[in-house]
Order: sequence, then C-alpha cells, then structure tokens
Amino acid sequence: MPSQFSKHYTVAEARALLPDVRGWLDGLDKCAGRLKILDKKVSALLDQGRDAGGKPVNDLMKNLAQCRDVLLEFHRRQIQVKDLKRGLVDFPSWRDGREIFLCWERDEDDIEFWHDLETGFSGRERL
Repeated sequence: MPSQFSKHYTVAEARALLPDVRGWLDGLDKCAGRLKILDKKVSALLDQGRDAGGKPVNDLMKNLAQCRDVLLEFHRRQIQVKDLKRGLVDFPSWRDGREIFLCWERDEDDIEFWHDLETGFSGRERL
C-alpha cells in the first residue's frame, strides 16, 4: 500500500520528540509576536510616507528567517502543524496496517490520541 509520508513515528518516538516540539512551538509563538510588532513598525513608516528600508526591514526579514527555520524543524520530520495557536500537531504513524496521525495538543502531557488522515481532530480516538 503506498503511503503519503516517508517518515512514520512509533508512539515512543513521537513521545521522545515532545520536548523538542514544545520548544519549537514556543519559538513559533515568539516569532509570531515579534512579527506583529515589526510589521506594525514597517507599516507605520510606509503609512507616513517614510522609507521603510534599513533596520526595520532587516529586523523583519531576520524574524521571518527565524520563523522559517523553526517551521523547517517540523517539515524535515514530516510533523504536521495543524493549529499553531492551540499547538496542535500530528505525527505520521501506522495503525493496523494503515497510515494514521498520532495527535497531540500543547496542553496535553502525553500523546494519547490518534486519528485517520482524513478525519482530523474531530475523529480522535484514544490509543
């Protein structure tokens, strides 16, 4: 059976990555916060008809690059970020011979749920 993902996690492997995933999500939260502030600064300069180049744009671009680097941590591992605010992520896995997602939210202590690729969060079931 062809699979959608080339990387699949056991429950133990996904659980072992949770400290890193929490850190990456925190990093994305910080990036998003800085992005709002920097975007407002650059937009205010443009609204005033001022040159928005130099430091404001450089800071914005550096922040975007940092956000990209954190997102690449997820992408390289084929971990799906489904909802950044909630910290909802899915790990590709196998269950009973079919491809599924191990489903985890930031406020959960452990990975305790899974769902089919098509059902999403609403189809979560206990492991």
